[in-house]
Amino acid sequence: MSLPPALLNLVDQAKDALWALTACIFHPSAKVKVNGRTFKILKVLGEGGFSFVYLCQDETSGREFALKKIRCPTGSEDVRQAMREVEAYRRFKHPNIIRILDSAVVQDPDGEGQIVYLFLPLYKRGNLQDAINAHSINGTRFSEKEMIKLFKGTCEAMRAMHEYRAPVGTQSRQNAQASSRSNTRRLSGEQQFSRLPQPEHHSDDDEDEGFPQAHGDAEGGYSYHNSGAIPLSKKPPNKKGRGAGGDEESGLMNGDPADLEVHRSSPAPGGSSETELFPFAHRDMKPGNVMIADDGSPILMDFGSAIPARIKIETRSQALSQQDIAAEHSTMAYRAPELFDVKTGVTLDEKVDIWSLGCTLFALAYLHSPFESLQTTQQGGSIAMAAMNAQYKHPQSAYSQGLKNLIDATLKANPADRPNIHQLIQMTDRVLQSLS
Repeated sequence: MSLPPALLNLVDQAKDALWALTACIFHPSAKVKVNGRTFKILKVLGEGGFSFVYLCQDETSGREFALKKIRCPTGSEDVRQAMREVEAYRRFKHPNIIRILDSAVVQDPDGEGQIVYLFLPLYKRGNLQDAINAHSINGTRFSEKEMIKLFKGTCEAMRAMHEYRAPVGTQSRQNAQASSRSNTRRLSGEQQFSRLPQPEHHSDDDEDEGFPQAHGDAEGGYSYHNSGAIPLSKKPPNKKGRGAGGDEESGLMNGDPADLEVHRSSPAPGGSSETELFPFAHRDMKPGNVMIADDGSPILMDFGSAIPARIKIETRSQALSQQDIAAEHSTMAYRAPELFDVKTGVTLDEKVDIWSLGCTLFALAYLHSPFESLQTTQQGGSIAMAAMNAQYKHPQSAYSQGLKNLIDATLKANPADRPNIHQLIQMTDRVLQSLS
């Protein structure tokens, strides 16, 4: 008898937790072999509802990396979700956005599904939430100038997402694909690898040495199976009995409008190099998703929730679907109010990230999000209701009025009243100048 998906996820999480505990405590020499390389698992760095992140060391070079392990127990749908995150890492290129070094999709040796591995740079200073926790324990605070610099770098990373440009015509083609609502293909075979071309990066050029890259354009990934290289955007030969219900299967990127993917690997119609604005939203902006580089600059990460920003809500079914997506992928204390109660006849857009950026700046200033107050955390209050009504207060502090105004500008219940990312960066610059 098959288990319900929710229970199956709990079982897989328990297996991951047990493996992590035994591997890192009782078997410190636990190893993972991926793409022909052997990595020693040193310890667990973090965990979420769908993944674990480990500190691993390449046995050949001795270099240390962050290894993100995503279980995909239910087949192609889970793999597709994980691959959306992989593609997002490659799509957005900016000094303040994390870069992916390598990835692989392998058969789960303990189950029927697959595992997606992501190799990422290691940031030993941790993330902004780690810094917030340290300040909270030590009774200290960020200096206002340091805080604003961290915030500005994060905003600039977000601007790369909100300003993403795709070849002219890509959006219409993707909308046509999505309307077909085709089934996604299942990965078949004993073992399949997804090896990605190295994205452009801006520092530590030798850090990814030892990660051989696939040949191909910068945006079209390749799936390695035996000796063949198959672009992820193309359908491999279907193997009888491997498809969903035996029907003809589509590529990974077909699906609902919320799952639209933009590929820059294909030229625009007529060979034109013209591009059009196609903004993406991060959808889970929070201190825990901003790493701190060795030089102190912020590095935006975790794009598992990233989707095309502008989604028109025409039916109640679409509204409920977006609420479910937000509940699953957007952290409640940083979630924009329009995602708690999605209305019909509106268009969700990148302003959801502006709200979350404001919550993040508030957390840097006061060491907790604006809607995790005593009333909501200990007195039975509702974070959702507080957010939807923009009910929060600035604790007493020595911070400037300019900083408080910056926070207040982002935390408007009506998205139309919030600044866009360009305006927010300009406002941030003015506050920073006032502190010089």
